[in-house]
Amino acid sequence: MKFTKYELGSLSAGQVVEVTLGSAANVELLDGSNFSSFQAGRRHTYYGGHFNRSPARIIVPRSGTWYVVVHIGGYAGLWSSSVRVLPGALPAARQVSSPLSFIRQAADEYSDAVGAPSEAKAYDVFISHASEDKDEIVRPLARALTELGVSAWYDESELHIGDSLRRKIDAGLSRSRFGVVVLSPSFFDKGWPNYELDGLVTREVASGDQIILPIWHKVGQAEVMNYSPTLAGKLARRTDSTTVDVIAEEIAEVIRGAVLTA
Repeated sequence: MKFTKYELGSLSAGQVVEVTLGSAANVELLDGSNFSSFQAGRRHTYYGGHFNRSPARIIVPRSGTWYVVVHIGGYAGLWSSSVRVLPGALPAARQVSSPLSFIRQAADEYSDAVGAPSEAKAYDVFISHASEDKDEIVRPLARALTELGVSAWYDESELHIGDSLRRKIDAGLSRSRFGVVVLSPSFFDKGWPNYELDGLVTREVASGDQIILPIWHKVGQAEVMNYSPTLAGKLARRTDSTTVDVIAEEIAEVIRGAVLTA
């Protein structure tokens, strides 16, 4: 596959890579190891995607050495491009929006997205869970998703003293593309997780899209079937047989695939 490569050198988290395109093309921001995998034709993790409009802007998710490749996926055609690095507008890396979310946004919305209040943010996933599962599963999962460029809404990072729980949760549910539901014995007995699940089910039924991504933690087919036959019929990942990092990778792949086909 033919591609154009740009060696960007060492960049800081929060800087913005701006790629000017002569036509629609795939733009991938890669760290060193993933660039090597790309060159070798192996599976790799990237930030960016297919851009129909120019310029394409991608936020650098973390400090390090970065590359940009521009290509059209093996299809016939010609493309031209140029790259520059902008300083970015965020005061801290923790506030950087997910690069995956920028695939879904028009380039001219960048400034608005950076300055938007927290309740106006869009998220890739909403993590619904019981507090008892936070230490063992949810916090490591949220951390792994963030490292993969997936923006995740979950209570520990989004709820603050004095917040209205219902309003904040409703905002997170409505602005998240997918819902990751950690089903466990504690989940079955809690009010707020069930409230969140009801909201996700309502969205799924109304839209017709499959947005619920279930994770089974310390439960089996019988327990989930007893709780919800419809959830028991969904393909799930089990924490007793799949690591959190692998689950995070699979979630990121689902989101990336949905974004690129949107």
